Amino acid sequence: MGSGLEDIRIPEDGDRANKRALVIAAHADDSEFGAAGTVALWARDGWEVYYLICTDGSKGSEDAAMTPEKLVPLRREEQRAAAQVLGVKEVFFLDYVDGELAYTPEFSRDVVRAIRIIRPHTVFSHDPNQIVRNTFINHPDHRCAGTVALDAVYPLARNRPTFPELLNEGLEPYSTQEIYLWSTSDINHSVDITDVIDLKLEALSKHVSQLSEMMETRLEQVRSFWKNEDGRYMENFRHIPIPF
Repeated sequence: MGSGLEDIRIPEDGDRANKRALVIAAHADDSEFGAAGTVALWARDGWEVYYLICTDGSKGSEDAAMTPEKLVPLRREEQRAAAQVLGVKEVFFLDYVDGELAYTPEFSRDVVRAIRIIRPHTVFSHDPNQIVRNTFINHPDHRCAGTVALDAVYPLARNRPTFPELLNEGLEPYSTQEIYLWSTSDINHSVDITDVIDLKLEALSKHVSQLSEMMETRLEQVRSFWKNEDGRYMENFRHIPIPF
């Protein structure tokens, strides 16, 4: 993976409440669109939030002069800068090829490895069921990342016979307790991010290679994406508790 993720061993929590969250996103900037406000609020509340970015971002430019060799490290730098704004503890990258994310045993194992290492109480990711809305077609990488995230949480990360090579790495099965999915039509949980909407926009603005023109010329339109009829700013999720 080239992320150093395999070198992390987070100590057991003992009797303390587990306040760790893992955000699993297909691309750099997806986490900011989906959950940056909630991440900022949780980080303020003492949560350790980690990002797992599944692709290398190598196809995120229409600039003919921009090569993958230039873009990949640039997008990493932008993602780390955005995460720092929000109080994210660390960002990891799996480096699967942008636009070619596929449900493979290798990809599933990498996500399960991250869950077993970080041992998050909560996972955030894309809703893989959201394919088409009236003005929106969900990127196939988003759908794949969300599907693998869900399957990794249940049953793969908690199942001892799955990926026995991870046991050889000292990674025991682990059970995440809840999932929040963004870009969903099945909203059952909303977070008021009014107090941190400017932080969310600041984090988005760090993705210069992707969003510089939008953030410079259409900032109020971007801001309005999360504004409700009462003038509050909300992030909406499908919340799935896993009580067993």
